[in-house]
Amino acid sequence: MSCASGLSTVEVMRVARERFIQFSSRRYADDCMADHVLGSTAFGLSDQETKDVGLAHLLLACAEKVAKKQYGCAKKLQNLCDFLSSSSGNSVQRVVYYFSKALQQKTDRETGRNTSQGSESRDVAAVHVEEAMAALSPALMACFLEVPFFQVTEFAGIQAIVENVASSKKIHFVDLAIRTGGHCIVLMQALATRYECPIEMLKVTAVGVKSGKKIEDTGRRLAQFAEALKLPFTFKIAMVKDIKDIKEGIFELDTGEAVAVYCPLLLSSTMNQPNCLESLMKALRSLNPRLMVVNEVEANHNSPIFINRFYKALFYYSAYFECLDACMDRGSALRMELEETYLSHEIKNIVASEGEERVNRRMKIDGWRSLFGKCGMVEAELSLSSLYQADLIAKQFACGRSCTMGTNGKCFVVGWKGTPILSLSVWKFHAVNVKTFKHLL
Repeated sequence: MSCASGLSTVEVMRVARERFIQFSSRRYADDCMADHVLGSTAFGLSDQETKDVGLAHLLLACAEKVAKKQYGCAKKLQNLCDFLSSSSGNSVQRVVYYFSKALQQKTDRETGRNTSQGSESRDVAAVHVEEAMAALSPALMACFLEVPFFQVTEFAGIQAIVENVASSKKIHFVDLAIRTGGHCIVLMQALATRYECPIEMLKVTAVGVKSGKKIEDTGRRLAQFAEALKLPFTFKIAMVKDIKDIKEGIFELDTGEAVAVYCPLLLSSTMNQPNCLESLMKALRSLNPRLMVVNEVEANHNSPIFINRFYKALFYYSAYFECLDACMDRGSALRMELEETYLSHEIKNIVASEGEERVNRRMKIDGWRSLFGKCGMVEAELSLSSLYQADLIAKQFACGRSCTMGTNGKCFVVGWKGTPILSLSVWKFHAVNVKTFKHLL
């Protein structure tokens, strides 16, 4: 694990961008641009920081050439980025390596080379969202356990649910992305120690799009855990072909249940499907839930303008990769798999894909507020107890001091050294006229 001081990866990218703007005004010939970039020094930077800034500068120049459709010049710069970067180096070198590959894919697709990569990219991205995340591979599990963001938001979100069902003896937990069920275990532990209002039944309904057998395995593990806690428990599965197929009536509701909906890292995958979010919110509204907890990537990766989307993604993943550098060993096989199999495909889909093929369409909380508001939903404030849980979990990580936490209105945001990574928000459904609901979106 890296303990290097000096410029953060995001700061390296910012310095590189400032230098890129300065160099652009000087109008160097394309053939000698790399010599000027790599041969220049910056006052106050170490030798390694100077190399990192120069490498990032080349990447930015390559992206600019791609944006201007100057593919010949872009290819030369991209080849240089490939040569100087590394998938096993420091966080700057790794970020440049994967973004350079994404720019190569975009260039190949726009110039007609390897046209089959488009559909392949879409398929891989879809698997990542629907199947790989549902199962949580060892690499994803290692990321969840060793990187603070996910557990910080998970514990804070479950605390919000516990508080909102405090007076209910029958609780129905609707989980839109159960994966290994870790958050269910957190909920079960909290409810099992609730003595003032003992639980008569905890029902978990897991919505599944793929990997039905793995969800069944998760249900069996949760049932065994509930039995050990002496917690009354039942597990249901609502299988659908696609998220948009979640309709009213697929959930089995019993009288007197307090319903809570948990939606972790799922909704952004609905953004490229027309009317999908509207249909989902209609189905959830029919449950009359006490609350819906939403956890999403806090970044804007949905700009229709390539270069804007490139910069947003570059700064986001720069922070992410630096966090991995601090939390996981550089040579870890699980880290390499995480970056090569999952993060690499995310980056390629954001940078290289357009139209329906771009499935990674993350939005910041302000965008979700607008959409949820049209659905008649109102944001609720996280309690001090939820924020305390988040802080407590962050302190359990060795790199917890670099994990920054704050609020955006009523939303909780966790990041790395000031760069937002995930948001956690709580929503309640207010009454909406059924006749006008279909026109809200």
